[in-house]
Amino acid sequence: MGVADVISVLSEVPTLLKLKKGMVPRPISVADCFGARVEANAQRIGHRTAIRFEGQEVTWAEFNALANQYAHFITGEGVKRGDTVSVIMENRIEFLALLVGLNKIGVTAGLINTNLTGKPLTHCVTVTQSKKCIFGSEIAGALNEVKAELNLAEGEDYFEVPALGQEPTTNWAKNLAEGASEASQADPAGTSQTTLGEIALYIFTSGTTGLPKAAVLSNRRYLTSADMAAKAGYKCTEEDRMYLCLPLYHGTGLMIGAGAAMVSGASMFIRRKFSASNFLSEIRSEGCTLLVYIGELCRYLSNTEASPDDHKNPLRAMMGNGLRPDVWMGFKKRFGIKRIAEFYGASEGNVAFANLMNRDCTVGMTSAEVALVQYDVDNDEIVRDEDGRCRLVAAGEPGLLLGKITEDTVFEGYTDPEATEKKIVRDALESGDAWFNSGDLMRTVDVGFTLGYPHYQFVDRVGDTFRWKSENVSTNEVGEIINGFPEVKFCNVYGVEIPGTDGRAGMAAITLADGVAELDLAAFSAFLRAELPSYAVPIFVRIQPDIDVTGTFKMVKGDLRKQAFDIRQFDDPVLRLMPGDIEYQPLDIATLEVIEAGQAGF
Repeated sequence: MGVADVISVLSEVPTLLKLKKGMVPRPISVADCFGARVEANAQRIGHRTAIRFEGQEVTWAEFNALANQYAHFITGEGVKRGDTVSVIMENRIEFLALLVGLNKIGVTAGLINTNLTGKPLTHCVTVTQSKKCIFGSEIAGALNEVKAELNLAEGEDYFEVPALGQEPTTNWAKNLAEGASEASQADPAGTSQTTLGEIALYIFTSGTTGLPKAAVLSNRRYLTSADMAAKAGYKCTEEDRMYLCLPLYHGTGLMIGAGAAMVSGASMFIRRKFSASNFLSEIRSEGCTLLVYIGELCRYLSNTEASPDDHKNPLRAMMGNGLRPDVWMGFKKRFGIKRIAEFYGASEGNVAFANLMNRDCTVGMTSAEVALVQYDVDNDEIVRDEDGRCRLVAAGEPGLLLGKITEDTVFEGYTDPEATEKKIVRDALESGDAWFNSGDLMRTVDVGFTLGYPHYQFVDRVGDTFRWKSENVSTNEVGEIINGFPEVKFCNVYGVEIPGTDGRAGMAAITLADGVAELDLAAFSAFLRAELPSYAVPIFVRIQPDIDVTGTFKMVKGDLRKQAFDIRQFDDPVLRLMPGDIEYQPLDIATLEVIEAGQAGF
């Protein structure tokens, strides 16, 4: 441990002490919300830029005034405190102003993924019992297909927000922009009545195993995350500017990105969608000092062509989640980032971790009471002892993360009580206790001097860890290794069943690096044998033109698992590594039939 390492950590102490004092959970009856924070910015720094977007620029005073107009207009349409309004819109100024306006008057916004159509879209509007639906013109087509199935009246309960200077695209929705333009710009009286305990937002889970679930997000939890990000993550002020290209219907972009800006007064540069080719030029031209990220966004950027001067940019700090160790150090060095505040926490979770000491390759520490318990990945269940209690793992060993449910770490759950109860582990360590089941495997890691605070590292989603040859295999760790082969651009690892075997065999879907027409099988095979234990080397490799990801850059595995290595279901080529082979070979129908018959010798 070097002196510089110790000095670096000690320099964080004043911030951590200030944060600890300021982050003591406040009573839910206290009046505060992110709408109130925007009002404060308008009063304190109203002349400063709040948002830049596609050539538009609004100051904090102008942004607050627009939010007020939305608040007054929606109130005039019969929406009252405690109601829910569905909001589905791409990133833009109007989206954030609308959320602020609704928050000021105590109305909950149900944030819907802009990629949803059909049944999932219908479900998201109905499950929150939305009284109104406000949408951007870009979503009109998807809503038009399902509006007959919604309990909302055409011409009364739908509100369209056209892009700046454009006309509405529907004849069944009111023009929100036109209506709000006539409303008052004065701060609504209701802002001072909006409390920490009120539900600010419903943020939906991805729905990979069913229809999306609406996670409850109170004002207290929103502001706790936003304040933590601003004060101890980015350490930002109104002098900073946030580069925000993540979808704002997702918690990371909205809480850690926009939230940090709203509580600190930092300005935002917003994009509708992420663009790797425009990233660095916009960071420079817009003077962005902060970045909110998802790990896969960083991987995309890492795979762009590097230039010697990539580090010459104003970025100084970034905060987000999912930055994997195989990308971390290279990204940090290439773009000259001084501070990476990786965090961990689910939208619905009751605990969070944050790398506030600026250690490398860790999600940091938590002030909440947590436990890492043994998990049987083969049977997909928690391991309990003869007394029915969960078993804690040894230091450094991966275990299922549980967060204790207390008055200070409330699990707010979902709108569905049954779904909420399924995420609670009761009588875990002692009778009567209750813990939030994160569904994630984590472990403690040694990252040097940390003032005695244990630091943690994300290992995998429970469903993304499989057992093969009596060994647990982490898809996350195998993926990191495969991504290190120069001919591979992206990699998605998962477990598949082989007839006549126990557990699941490894399979990887990969895309080739730009300019690589054909994978060098000999070199690829030798690389994996050298870098991975034999049980972790994937048995099958599927070569895809592109990796399927969600709107927040998380790789989709559901269909890949179902299709497995059955080449009759898709056109992508598949490589196989049969018992005794040292090099991958193309999988053909004859070999497939041998494997399916359980005669391959695995």
